[in-house]
Amino acid sequence: MAAGREHEVPRPWQDAFDGLLAPVRLVMRTSSVDLPPPSITHLGYLSLLLAEAGPSQMSRTPRHIARSPAERVAVALQQSGTAFLTQDGRSTALEPGETVFIDPRRPFALDQRESFRMLLVSLPRQTLGDPADHLFQLTGRAVTGRSGVAALLIPFLERLSHLADQVTPATGDLLAGNTVEFIALLADELLGRDQEPPGDTRARLVPRVRDYIDRHLGDADLTPERVAAAHYISVRYLHRLFEGEGTTVGRLILRRRVEECARELSRRGRVSPTVSTVARRWGFQSPAHFSRAFKGVFGVPPRQWRLAGDLAEGTSGPELSKGAQRNAVN
Repeated sequence: MAAGREHEVPRPWQDAFDGLLAPVRLVMRTSSVDLPPPSITHLGYLSLLLAEAGPSQMSRTPRHIARSPAERVAVALQQSGTAFLTQDGRSTALEPGETVFIDPRRPFALDQRESFRMLLVSLPRQTLGDPADHLFQLTGRAVTGRSGVAALLIPFLERLSHLADQVTPATGDLLAGNTVEFIALLADELLGRDQEPPGDTRARLVPRVRDYIDRHLGDADLTPERVAAAHYISVRYLHRLFEGEGTTVGRLILRRRVEECARELSRRGRVSPTVSTVARRWGFQSPAHFSRAFKGVFGVPPRQWRLAGDLAEGTSGPELSKGAQRNAVN
């Protein structure tokens, strides 16, 4: 960055950038008097920061990293002015309409040498699959919007920055998932391959996802989108995790709900809840949907299951046919 007198950095600016990613060093080369603070919007687990100022620099040093580890990554979209990013031994000019990945777990410097406008999208690093070598290959590479996924992502991010504060929290959660899907697709394209979860990541995450599903079976809004958001990964990545599990996340949720309903319907007691009460307790809102799902797993409707259990009092429940047993397993 060209030498020049440093001006005081307004506290709202420092707090905004520190909170977006991790503590950074900000340097401003022009007066910051009356400089409006950056605009920050949150969409689910995403944060969007829109900044406009004169020549300045944002950097993160080894000292910052040692004191404050980072758990998020950023996609920077240059909207006006020319910037220069240095990270991981690579330097790139960032022209208006171009984007770049920034990983604050390693030192970087983003040098704005003229008045600029920039959008930073911050997301949990796990949403991109997490392996450090993946992000190492992505940083310091300016991506134009002339072709490929970037041609769709860049205008999407620009539009999103204008509309983000106008949507409901529920819509914001969905938009966060869609945005991460877009960014993950761009990362895959730049890496030249499909994103495949490594074995250790799958071994760590799949049990956690299964446990989360079991603890929230009664929530009617338990969906793959919610499960992915709770673990800071994209829906696409979640489905990739379960490719070797013999089922999908949606089918797993449905099957586990039906299994818990069957267990409760088999219990003996002086007062037994109605079938519809049991269904609602485990997240089913439609009796017709519950009946179809139950029969699809166990081969009989829920009322017939309960009747068979009453006739077989003293056992753990009605005996299943071999076909129904196979359905219960799958």
